[in-house]
Order: sequence, then C-alpha cells, then structure tokens
Amino acid sequence: MTERHIGRRQFVREGSALVAAAAATGSAGGSEAAETDTKKILNHNPKMHYRRLGKTDLMLSEVSLGGHWKNRGGGRYWGSFAKDEVPDDVGKNRTEVISACIDVGINYLDITTSAECCAYGVALKGRREQMIVGADDCNICPRQRQNCNVEALSRGVEGCLRRLQTDYLDIWRPQMDMGGRNSDDDVKVVIETFQKLHEAGKVRHLGMSNHHRDWTKHVIETFPQFEMFIFPCTAKTKEKDKPPTKENVTGGNSEHSVFEAIRKHDVGLVTIKPYSGGSLFKIKAKFPVMGVGSKEENDLARLTLQCILTNDAITAAVPGLTTVYEVENAARASYTRALGMTPRQRQWLARVTDEHWQQLPDEYRWLRDWEII
Repeated sequence: MTERHIGRRQFVREGSALVAAAAATGSAGGSEAAETDTKKILNHNPKMHYRRLGKTDLMLSEVSLGGHWKNRGGGRYWGSFAKDEVPDDVGKNRTEVISACIDVGINYLDITTSAECCAYGVALKGRREQMIVGADDCNICPRQRQNCNVEALSRGVEGCLRRLQTDYLDIWRPQMDMGGRNSDDDVKVVIETFQKLHEAGKVRHLGMSNHHRDWTKHVIETFPQFEMFIFPCTAKTKEKDKPPTKENVTGGNSEHSVFEAIRKHDVGLVTIKPYSGGSLFKIKAKFPVMGVGSKEENDLARLTLQCILTNDAITAAVPGLTTVYEVENAARASYTRALGMTPRQRQWLARVTDEHWQQLPDEYRWLRDWEII
C-alpha cells in the first residue's frame, strides 16, 4: 500500500458510513424485488425469478451460469488453451449454451479461468451486453501471495478483458486464499486495485470469492467496499440455529450466521458448488456430452437448486452447465420453485444428499465446513 491510502481505523470508519448509506437506500442482498421494472432486467423471462445483487442493484436470474463445464477428460473445468486458441467444437458448444441461457432468462455468467475467458469471449462476440459478467483469473489472483499487489492483480484483470474480447467487467470477484490466510492488508490491496480499475472504466463492481467461513464473515463485516460475495452452498447447507422446514430440507436463520451478515450489510451472494463439483452425480461424462442424461439425475440437479434457492440471502446459484438441455433443466428449477416439492421429493432429495455427503471425494470433503453456516 502507498502512503496516500488511509489507515485501518479510518478505513473501517468510512466503511461503516457506506454500510449505513446502503442500508438506507436498499433491501437485503438476495431478496426478490416485489415491484421491479422488468424492462430493466437483462434477458427477462416471465418464468424466471430475479433477485437483487445487494448494493450493486443489479437484478440477477436466481439460476445463473457457472463458468465451468465438462472437459475432454471428464473433469469439471478447462484451465487454459494453448496460445489462447479456442477449439472449434468448444466455441460452438459455449455459443449454443449462452444462446440457451439468454432464451431461458439467465443473465449472469461467472468465470474463473483463462480458458473460460477465451471460450466465453467467442460465445459472447457481438452480444456482450446480453450478459452480466463476473470474472477473475485463478492463476493471477490473491490466493497466491506473490499476486497480492496492485500490478499483478491489474494484470490479471487485463488478461480477462483481452481474452473475453471486452473492455469492461461488470464484476471483478478476485479469488482469495481458500484457507482464509489473506491479511487485511491483502484485502486493502484488492480494494486499491479495484479503485484504480474502476476509475479507468474497466471494472464496475467489486466482489470476492472465498471458501473460508469465518474469514468471509470478517471481510463482510469489516470492508463495506465489497458489494457481493461468492461461496459454496449445497442442499446440505443450512443457517445456524434453524431446524429444517418443509420448503427446504435443511434450513436457516441466526444473527451468528454468515447469511445474516450478508443480509445485514446488503451484500449480494452468488453460491457455487451446488453439485459438489459434479461429484453428486453417479453418471460420469466427458466433453462433448451427448444426450440429455438420466431422469433421476436431472431431477436431482433441479431439486438441489430449488432447495438452495429457498434461502432469501442467496441472490443466485451458478451451476456449471455443459449442454443446452442442462441449461433448460436448471432454469426449470426457478420456473417451478413456487410450486414447492412433494413430500416424496423432499424425502428422496434428503436421502440422496445424505448418502452423497457421507461419501464426498477427498477433494471436496472441505464442503462439510459449509453445512451449518
């Protein structure tokens, strides 16, 4: 940090004033606006439900698009392309998926890798204004200590812009250390970088992606400059001190919860890992994925999203979607959410989710830390 920047006490003091101003002008982050001008909602579809993304005042489709999709080895994401060149079949697939998203009313895209930037740059060519884009490059982000400086973080954003073939991001949502090991000074560097990029017209809103509950809550309560957060939620996730309900097989509400901090500070919330990185499903697939999959797994995907979205602190869930059918199935989670689940569906979802929870693969056992938050 340079000497011209404020100290921590003044930083927090001024931040508190921003929170008070936001509270006076807006509602809780994930609440669905009762009287919203639908003409102002991007890709509005009357069957889709939209929620306000906290202090950004952006209206997001409650089911949106995660940047990941199945790769050729059956993995959950694409990391990079040689020379940033997008294979023809990948470009075609992502273009078709984006078109389907626009048709069903999805309006937010969340990106985390350089390959995703490249592929969605192809898919959005000529229609950039039809999606709200949140992005960061996981290879140049504050997860790595050497990147916790304005120069490196700015370079990461510039790379995203170049690969996306755009001159701005709607949301820059840097990915912080998953173990909560970033310092407050690291966070201040992120804010300084955002201010520089925002003044240059390259970034409109500031968010953060993190996988550590206590650290996430600390940042929400300490740094009002952050307008939205990204963290994982599954069908097992519930808030502290609230028992399950018939609407959500797991639960939620407590002043000690991260969700309560989200509401109190008017921070938007986009949740990831609804399917535990795809490990929820038994049928494995590789790109290109053929067919529409089994009815059981499509039902599981849809009901899982419905369960997650019963929490009003959540603005949107962003599953990774590989095919047009997966887009349409995910959208139906919002279309039919008001109908609720039948008793049989609730029981089945709870049983399948519990069974999966006990058999989480090693790489996703950390999700258990996000069961009661």
